[in-house]
Amino acid sequence: MSDNASNNLQDLQYFGEYGGVNPSISDSSTYTFISAKTMFDTFEGNTEGCYLYSRHSSPSNLYLGEALAAIEGTETANVTASGMGAITAVILQLCDTTDHIVSSRTIYGGTYAFMKNFLKKFGITTSFVDITDIDAVEKSITPKTKMIYCESVSNPLLEVADIKALSKLAKKHGIPLVVDNTFSPLTIAPAKLGADIVIHSLTKFINGTSDCVAGVVCGTKDFCLALKDVNSGAGMLLGSTLDSLRASSILKNMRTLHIRMQKHSENAKYLAEKFEEDGLRVVYPGLQSHSGHETLKKQMNSKYGFGGLLTLDVGSLENANALMEMMQDQKLGYLAVSLGFYKTLFSAPGTSTSSEIPMEEQIEMGLGDGLIRFSIGLDNDIKRTYEMMKACMLQLNILKKNTITV
Repeated sequence: MSDNASNNLQDLQYFGEYGGVNPSISDSSTYTFISAKTMFDTFEGNTEGCYLYSRHSSPSNLYLGEALAAIEGTETANVTASGMGAITAVILQLCDTTDHIVSSRTIYGGTYAFMKNFLKKFGITTSFVDITDIDAVEKSITPKTKMIYCESVSNPLLEVADIKALSKLAKKHGIPLVVDNTFSPLTIAPAKLGADIVIHSLTKFINGTSDCVAGVVCGTKDFCLALKDVNSGAGMLLGSTLDSLRASSILKNMRTLHIRMQKHSENAKYLAEKFEEDGLRVVYPGLQSHSGHETLKKQMNSKYGFGGLLTLDVGSLENANALMEMMQDQKLGYLAVSLGFYKTLFSAPGTSTSSEIPMEEQIEMGLGDGLIRFSIGLDNDIKRTYEMMKACMLQLNILKKNTITV
């Protein structure tokens, strides 16, 4: 894949209201009109370049949306107050009562809970399948299926979706493919591979500073306008609007995304290779031992590597908790959920971000209670980081227990 995403972002240039090099922040909830007729036309969505009320849209949100659309290669994008705000709006826009969704079995716990539990109120059902098994995905499609949903690289097991194959299948059945690309910005461009709608939690890598919550829906102009329709738009009526100040700060942070993603990936790959050499049970898409390694290679932009996420299975929750607490004490990172921060973040997803998934289903999909998910940071001396992490594992006898004897 070419590096069009970062080039598109590089070419974006906005002058502020008074000639500033940063766009002016629209710090208003409502906007004035000279003509009452123009206000009416704007409310009906018939006036370009006019703003009525910041829950509908704001200049700051528009700037950020344009930058995100440029990265993903879509016509436009709507920003939201959270990743879940983006996900839920898309699902409720596409699905009606008694409709059906085919979803990856390994997805963010909040998405899983919304699909499995909350949507029952509307009679909307979901089949959770192994997204890497295209035959299984197709067998799950029914006449009531309204979308195929997946994550480019899944949370937390790091399964890799074959987006081209899924897109081909979705088009065959006349349904949209919705892809959450939170784990792999710049590395994967789902829309260019055939996805119809691309979602991000901007909270993570794209913002990169763990100081706000936000999301985005990237898609066609028609779909994004439908989300904002004052009469039937799920994005409009559910009210998941991003604050203009936060939109402005995320736009500024995006300028370093390409540099950060390269470093996240470089560090994660180094650690994964070292841990695998040590005999630890490590999962990282950049390892040849990963089942989705070749799938990712054929659809990725190699300039940005295989991503900043890896998992280690240390055998038990007791081991996982002890290791995470020790690593935090050693200032190797934070025992915290989320990802994409400059420091490494680690958590046991079975008891945190994936806790909404019943234990029996966690076991079935291979999410053991000793699994630790690492979002690898921007450490300048990754060799030192590795040596310190290894020392923690040796002290706790984790490395010894998991070492493979040849």
